[in-house]
Amino acid sequence: MPRTALLAMDLQLSNLGHVSDDYLPAAVRALETARAAGVPVIHVALRLRPGHVDAHPRNKIFGALPTHLFTADDPAAAIHPDVAPRGDEIVVHKNRVSAFAGNNLRQILAAQDIDHLVLAGIATGGIVLSTALQAADLDYRVTVLSDACADPDPDLHHTLLTTVLGRRGEVATTKEWADALAAVH
Repeated sequence: MPRTALLAMDLQLSNLGHVSDDYLPAAVRALETARAAGVPVIHVALRLRPGHVDAHPRNKIFGALPTHLFTADDPAAAIHPDVAPRGDEIVVHKNRVSAFAGNNLRQILAAQDIDHLVLAGIATGGIVLSTALQAADLDYRVTVLSDACADPDPDLHHTLLTTVLGRRGEVATTKEWADALAAVH
């Protein structure tokens, strides 16, 4: 039977410093909801190679980053301890904006027969948007958790949730998702 997975995306220490302080509790609720319902959690984090040999200088986002950021040795690239992986939860590293970039996420999802992706992460205008669009094109069902996503630009966050992401999938709060999960079980 096909199933759902929660993608907890770019919940790294450095990214949390760019969004409102009330964001982290919502992300924690999303993870707790998934874990309580037995929904697999897959953590996705940006990780570039030392010296950023995998980031082309023409890339507007990654080409301009100082080469010590988002590497395995960067302490600020760690996933925040409040939303860190537990037990056998999978961690996938990416090297571009989308959760699918530079890794075997599609293979992992296929091996677990996952067809519905629930997205939580930072930033709405970055990994959430890019992943939602790609996932929809790959025929996954997509749900974006509006309160478990954040962007340094609150207006952009609002616009994406109300005018773009709902066209590619569903947009729900963490509570609405928890209620839907409870109704199924």
